[in-house]
Amino acid sequence: MQYERIMSRLRSLANPEAVAGMARFGIASKGTYGVAIPELRKIARETGVSHPLALRLWESGIHEARILASMIDNPEEVGPEQLEKWARDFDSWDVCDQCCSNLFDKTRFAYRKAAEWSQREEEYVKRAGYVLMAALAVHDKRTRDDEFVRFLAMIEARATDDRNFVKKAINWALRQIGKRNPRLNQEAVAAAKRIQQTPSAAAKWIASDALRELTTEAVRRRLQARKRTPPKQ
Repeated sequence: MQYERIMSRLRSLANPEAVAGMARFGIASKGTYGVAIPELRKIARETGVSHPLALRLWESGIHEARILASMIDNPEEVGPEQLEKWARDFDSWDVCDQCCSNLFDKTRFAYRKAAEWSQREEEYVKRAGYVLMAALAVHDKRTRDDEFVRFLAMIEARATDDRNFVKKAINWALRQIGKRNPRLNQEAVAAAKRIQQTPSAAAKWIASDALRELTTEAVRRRLQARKRTPPKQ
């Protein structure tokens, strides 16, 4: 069966040295084979889209199988119950990020879940809320600015979380929204300056790091060039 063939292939690509390296970046070694993302993308291309197979790969509990599941699942078949289950299963930042940028941001529930999860206390669920904001800011070219202004308010309200994987995701969302277009750059810079005044080391880091990028001349030139380029029909 296809599932067994894929799992056998993942085991054949296992790299203990890579697993040890991943552990240094906060990725648990249990249930991890150390297969590189380019290899997983190659397998995903060869496999094609399959919702049932994605569900089975996820249930394996294997780190790389779960990332592969996010690459082959069909966003049209993903419901809120699956999103909740997978988010609760997150046990590493990379599985969280891959799921959000490969799959979750393409579902019709993405904006709702970004808002909901940003208010949750579970570390990786909360991270997922902000990673979804960042992914939507990059990938969704059609949504109006108002949705992202709403996200900025959520970022500003919860920028004091000092957990490493959360504060980095909040910073990521702030920066990506601020690079979307000139108006959102101004909104994000203003939000960052307000966050910077918060008596919290995490908030000050989030804001200062974002401002360092969002106020550069390179970013401003890129946004102005984008403003002058007519949208594709």
